[in-house]
Amino acid sequence: MELLVFDLDGTLLDRRGRISAYTKATLLALRQRGIAYTVATGRTYPECRELLSALEIGLPQIYKNGVVVWDPTLACFTQQCFLTPGEAERTITAALHTNLMPLVHTIDSAHHHAVYHPPINDEIVGRWIGTFETELGLELLPLSRLPADADITNIFLLGDGAAIAYVRRQIDAQDHLVAYEGEASESPGWRWLEVHHTSASKGRALGYLKRQMRVSRVVCFGDADNDLSLFAQADESYAPSNATASAKAAATAVIAHHNEDGVAEFLRHRYSLES
Repeated sequence: MELLVFDLDGTLLDRRGRISAYTKATLLALRQRGIAYTVATGRTYPECRELLSALEIGLPQIYKNGVVVWDPTLACFTQQCFLTPGEAERTITAALHTNLMPLVHTIDSAHHHAVYHPPINDEIVGRWIGTFETELGLELLPLSRLPADADITNIFLLGDGAAIAYVRRQIDAQDHLVAYEGEASESPGWRWLEVHHTSASKGRALGYLKRQMRVSRVVCFGDADNDLSLFAQADESYAPSNATASAKAAATAVIAHHNEDGVAEFLRHRYSLES
């Protein structure tokens, strides 16, 4: 069995964070040909539920950079790699020290997602947090109420680049934590930072899928450093032209830009799909 694995943001999605009609038609054509595919994304399952619903992906899907694997057939998470509150404490403390707002994402035994956060101290971040509830249906709760036994998928930070750099240094000093970061569009000089357990990665989750589904060959697509572990597990890997330098260097080849349906164009040529 050959399996195609797609990163979403910067890869399969366009600059508006959507699946274009052309890409959607391409994926549905793959499905009609019996070619298997799934996603491996840094997003949460609730964020992708509506986005991916039209594609009706029946295979297990990788979320939060490999923290969890969602099996739509069983309607549950079959692989999980959480942070305990104790493991997350240093990140939370460092964030609060720099006046950043740590957004602590959790999942409970009923697959209910919630985000715990300190009192809102920034209007921009406050508006952004509000979209979690209005657009994604995530419950927002005070950080002071974070349960001692909470299963934490990740901690997300957004704010001034110098403050983010300070927190990143604290994280890099801890063997059990890994962080990804990038430029934020919300304000000049801002960056985002996402932290989770070092045992969680897209590559590790893909290894689980390969064993579970008896996959003989993997072709994957990604644009950023959090896709490097995915590339390492794949037989072929492709990076769009907008990808980071490290992703391009690790890829089998570079394809067209994500906002030009680069993945879809590649797939139509690779599998001789009608244009």
